[in-house]
Amino acid sequence: MPTTTAAIPSMPAAKRTWSRYRHPESTVRFAVIMAILAFLGYSVAYLNIDLSRILGAFPRLVEILATRYFPPDMNYVSDADFVRSVLRTLEMSLLGGFFGVVCSIPLAWLAARNITVSKRIAYPFGRFAIMSSRSIHETIWTILFVTVLGFGMLAGTLALTVFCVGFAGKLFSDELEAIDMGPVEAMRSVGANPLQVFQYAVLPQVRVAFTGIAIYTWDVAFRAATVVGFFGGGGMGWYLKRTTQQMESTRVAAILLVIIGLVLLAEVGSGWLRKRIGKMR
Repeated sequence: MPTTTAAIPSMPAAKRTWSRYRHPESTVRFAVIMAILAFLGYSVAYLNIDLSRILGAFPRLVEILATRYFPPDMNYVSDADFVRSVLRTLEMSLLGGFFGVVCSIPLAWLAARNITVSKRIAYPFGRFAIMSSRSIHETIWTILFVTVLGFGMLAGTLALTVFCVGFAGKLFSDELEAIDMGPVEAMRSVGANPLQVFQYAVLPQVRVAFTGIAIYTWDVAFRAATVVGFFGGGGMGWYLKRTTQQMESTRVAAILLVIIGLVLLAEVGSGWLRKRIGKMR
């Protein structure tokens, strides 16, 4: 009896696509990558960076931490004066972040090209103000304000304020330039003034994003508050500077642990708030 075999359908062959080497785009991209790698290699050689020595520094760092900074002097950080300095650092970061956000919102409005009041005057002014605040580090601002106002919380708060103006202003302006221009054009077509356009057509689109940016700004300001205090702005940064200059390693370790703990708490709290705000979108 003859046997019949069912015809097995053959799988279609995979279609191959052919792409042409694009010149000069690919050549330029390859040349840029090679130039960056060559510059990095030249920098390592010119600066005489010994990579093997860097890797060998970690065991030495562990040894120093174990012999000089352990155990931390926790009694020092439990003193009432130090606790008050921690509270001053929190207050300084809150005030600096608050005033910085308040000042950065109108500057961001001026610095947003799509909704600025004047592209010839207001836009360059807003961009220059934000760029100037961002281009100078908060430690330099602290030194400048300490030189003018003396040591204390006022100089530190003003330094954080200027720092937050540059930090938040950049994020605010980028968010404003990404809005939907439909409501803005509709408000302008019925004769609304720039303030009414910003209040009724712009703010409803960015209020949630602005709230998240404000929380993130305070988070960054809290980290910077310790550095600001180190350079004369007050707070627990002054204690860190004094113990460092007096080579009190165990007390330095205790202060660093407090800073790490506070930063972790601030990170958890700000992350929780950002998640809650993200659900409001």
